Amino acid sequence: MTKILMTSVRDDEQPAIKEFAKEHGIEIETTPKLIDDAVDLTADVDGLVIQQRSKVDPSVYAKLAANGLKQIATRTAGFDMVDIEAAHEHGLTVTNVPAYSPRSVAEHALMQIFRLLRKSYRFDAQVARGDFRWFSDEQALEIHTATIGIIGVGRIGGTLARLLKDLGATVLGYDTKPRDEMKEVVEYTTKKDLLKRADVISLHVDLNPTSIGLMTAADFQLMKPTAGLVNASRGPVVKTADLIAALKAGTIAAAALDTFEGETAVIQTDRSKTGLADVPQIQALHDMDNVILTPHIAFFTNLAVKNMVDISLNDVLLVLVGKQSPHEVK
Repeated sequence: MTKILMTSVRDDEQPAIKEFAKEHGIEIETTPKLIDDAVDLTADVDGLVIQQRSKVDPSVYAKLAANGLKQIATRTAGFDMVDIEAAHEHGLTVTNVPAYSPRSVAEHALMQIFRLLRKSYRFDAQVARGDFRWFSDEQALEIHTATIGIIGVGRIGGTLARLLKDLGATVLGYDTKPRDEMKEVVEYTTKKDLLKRADVISLHVDLNPTSIGLMTAADFQLMKPTAGLVNASRGPVVKTADLIAALKAGTIAAAALDTFEGETAVIQTDRSKTGLADVPQIQALHDMDNVILTPHIAFFTNLAVKNMVDISLNDVLLVLVGKQSPHEVK
């Protein structure tokens, strides 16, 4: 019987894992550990599915190859935690899940856009202090009167654009590869023009050498002082020090961040007692009333979790029988 190891498994994933195992007649072993700490468990398995944000330890690839494995499947869209070249050198095919549920992240971004437009971050802070007043500069924009800029109009950005268009918003888009089918939904423009016109900017780009540091001080200077930023893509897309400076100076009004630089030090940890002194940039963001932080959970929906499990496991089965997965990372 085919046996697959899945690492970094959470309780909420278990129902989908058990259903897949039963449906396909295979055995799936799970562990909450990262593959770095669970590589010995691959000695008697046929396939491997991982999920993690930190880099896979370089020693893992040789150990997997020595144990006879032929692949690594990550049940995430991002695959920067895997050294693709090292994996290929050891005969390991790498796959990812590029579209587990574009709607899940798009809906999260939409929620955050609403929160920024309605300035809920200010009311949250005021009410927490027992202050139930409201002020003239807290007047909100209705979504159909707002201009929303989307940087990266791919699967997720395109889904968000359609949701916004249905709500009557003006939707601007910047993408290095504009899609003809989106031109009825999105007004494609330059990055500079988008930054100047948008009331909220939402980032939906992959992490690659061209997207690292995509938003810097110069970009924030172009934005309206009343504008907000949503990042539900990857942390390094935004230069955090520049964002903090812009928020403190009032260069832009607010930010809603589901992902941020240095997040691996805090995501899935309880900092309520230890604090954030060891991660000063994250502490700075956390302490500001005009920042909304969420712990990288934009993807975290019922359908997305099931798709991440199912697609990654299907890819393993394809590779094991010598077929090519459509999600292979070259």
